[in-house]
Amino acid sequence: MAAGDGDRGLSTPLTRYFVEARTPPGFWLGEGVRSLGQGALERGDLVSGAQLQLWLGMGRDPISGQPLGRAYPVYKSREERISDRVSRLDAGVSADDRAAAITQIEAVEAGNTSRRAVAGYDYTFSVPKSVSVLWGLADAGTQSLIATAHHQAVAEVVALMERDVAATRTGVSTGNGAVAQVEVTGLIATAFDHYDSRAGDPQLHTHVVISNKVRTVYDDGWRSLDGRPMHAAVHALSAHYNAVLADHLARALGVQWEQRSRGRDRTPAWEIARVPDELIQEFSSRSRNINAETDRLIENYVAEHGRRPSGQTIVRLRGQATLSTRPKKEIRSLAELMAQWRQRATDQLGSDAASWVATVLRESEGCAVLRADDVPLDLVAELGR
Repeated sequence: MAAGDGDRGLSTPLTRYFVEARTPPGFWLGEGVRSLGQGALERGDLVSGAQLQLWLGMGRDPISGQPLGRAYPVYKSREERISDRVSRLDAGVSADDRAAAITQIEAVEAGNTSRRAVAGYDYTFSVPKSVSVLWGLADAGTQSLIATAHHQAVAEVVALMERDVAATRTGVSTGNGAVAQVEVTGLIATAFDHYDSRAGDPQLHTHVVISNKVRTVYDDGWRSLDGRPMHAAVHALSAHYNAVLADHLARALGVQWEQRSRGRDRTPAWEIARVPDELIQEFSSRSRNINAETDRLIENYVAEHGRRPSGQTIVRLRGQATLSTRPKKEIRSLAELMAQWRQRATDQLGSDAASWVATVLRESEGCAVLRADDVPLDLVAELGR
């Protein structure tokens, strides 16, 4: 995520580029950041590769390098467990008995789940496709307003997680490994902005990586984040983000929203009213590929079972289709991508894409705020003097 799927090493400084084929650097997020480096870090500070390696890779303070509680547990792989058990077999048994014992060990271990340490959780916040289209075709001022609204919505959802979702467990019991769920001082997270889909379409989205390390309110001890509520709240957090983003964009740009159908097997989506479906479809190459593969998997299911799959099964099939159609991402500069997006939109609309965006914003109902681009430069200079 930090390298935008590129081949940049984590030791390379993460520097923001517009004309180079790199994604912007990550930044720190969450109230828990104040606990790091004795206050040396602030929310919004950029993330370096070295900090990322210490914090997420090693579970240490990204500034001081001090351990944040216990080290990540190390679990043996299935192969290692089999090897250990085989090495403890009686050396005096016959070759046939040994082979039978090894077969039994392999069968038992094949049914055991391999445990892995959890360093953190990735929450991906992606704006609706109509917003991505408007952002990808707009002037710099409008792009900045859209990105700001997106970042504000992300920050509000993270704050909601800190208030109502995040917790840790303490104590020991034979049931679920804890006797109490306790509050934490905040979350430690990093956010990484990406601006296109794997198909090269505009898709403004942010990966928020939340650390598994949290500090308890009652004793300031470092413990692991309770993953159960973090998983259970995913759908609610997603809906909250969409609603908050819509509010911010309505205030900033005056845009109106409407519900759009996305097909039989998907829930409706809220999109900006004046962005036509044809333009959304033009920039939804990835969704088209996933939908086509999902339809194929559904047809196979019907042929095999003689009935249409349940809604839950369709969700699983769609997840399978998402992975199987996932292309390798081609890393290009935002400037190059925007030039292509505007040409494609101009071809689809039959008129200049930039002029279309200006018309959409001008004719949107509501009272939009004055933008920096609306103030003539000579007036800026005069006011400056």
